[in-house]
Amino acid sequence: MANILLLEDDIQLSDTIKQFLEHSGYRVYPAYDAFGAKDIVYEKSIDLMLLDVKVPNQNGFDFLKEQRERGDTTPAIFITSLNAIDDVTKGFDAGCDDYVRKPFALKELLVRVESLIKRNYGTKGDRVDLGNGYKFDIKGLFLEKDGKKVALKTKESRLLSLFLKYPNQLLTYERIYEALWDFSETPSQGSLRSYVNTLRNILGKDSIETIKQTGYRYVKQ
Repeated sequence: MANILLLEDDIQLSDTIKQFLEHSGYRVYPAYDAFGAKDIVYEKSIDLMLLDVKVPNQNGFDFLKEQRERGDTTPAIFITSLNAIDDVTKGFDAGCDDYVRKPFALKELLVRVESLIKRNYGTKGDRVDLGNGYKFDIKGLFLEKDGKKVALKTKESRLLSLFLKYPNQLLTYERIYEALWDFSETPSQGSLRSYVNTLRNILGKDSIETIKQTGYRYVKQ
């Protein structure tokens, strides 16, 4: 399932959003200040960021701007009570993809979340057609062939998700390690090669290029 960072210092509101989104099929990692959010971004592979602005240690605008400057392109939505035009402008200048004013309906938030996640995969539906009967569910992060689920390891699913998000782009070993392995785990190049071979059997032998001593590139036709 897709991973969402939720930076919100109102614990009650955070719990409400978390429960709603998890019921809708997402995994939510809550943070109550900017430092906690940075830890989550560093340790987890995040597919979407929901960010309040007025949070401890660093405001949401500066937090996102900092993430963008370090090359993080993860879609981001501000959820904030700041509703002046200048605030909205600051949000988009910081690099957000959407801006939701409080109070908001949870169903509206869900629509915006799903829209951004689908857009990030370049598809209008919940499934990416990989050909030969294979389809990948971008919300649940699982693979199907002719309507039946295909057994993939968790890291294989996340690697497939990463390739589909960044077609025809070089993904370095370091970037892949960050996305697949948690902070407490030790990345394995041998395991990564095994995951890539599994995906080549699905996507086609020539669909994933090995860039010597650098990483891999998913070649989308």
